[in-house]
Amino acid sequence: MNEFEWRRQLRDLRQPLAPQRDLWASIDAALDAAERTQASARAPRPVHRRRGLVATGLAASLLLAGGIGWRLLHAPTAIPVADNTASATRWKPSDPRLAGAAIELDAARMELQLALQQAPDSPALQRLLDRTEQQQAQLRQLATRAG
Repeated sequence: MNEFEWRRQLRDLRQPLAPQRDLWASIDAALDAAERTQASARAPRPVHRRRGLVATGLAASLLLAGGIGWRLLHAPTAIPVADNTASATRWKPSDPRLAGAAIELDAARMELQLALQQAPDSPALQRLLDRTEQQQAQLRQLATRAG
């Protein structure tokens, strides 16, 4: 058998084929049988099982509400923030090229101070604050040299 014969046989397969008998009757009967078996398999749950599910749901809800309440009671209280705007606005370099950097460094310093109030034992935050203050000192030196 060569390729041309295979192609001819494939083209012959494309022809519509009518079923020898009506298939809808057997499909309908199979669907009805499946529906009956599902209905019989779905026996009502016993009352004690439903009560157990309700009790479990209620207990979970109470635990969730209690956990949220406990977290709210033991959450760290807000620490009043000192007004650092006066110290932040005191120094403004006259050079406009340095003014933007001064604003950014002041904003970074204030954010780090707020973060340190929330986590005072954080050495990483303290290092970042020290580095920011060093950068501010270097910027002030640049401003005096450019002056």
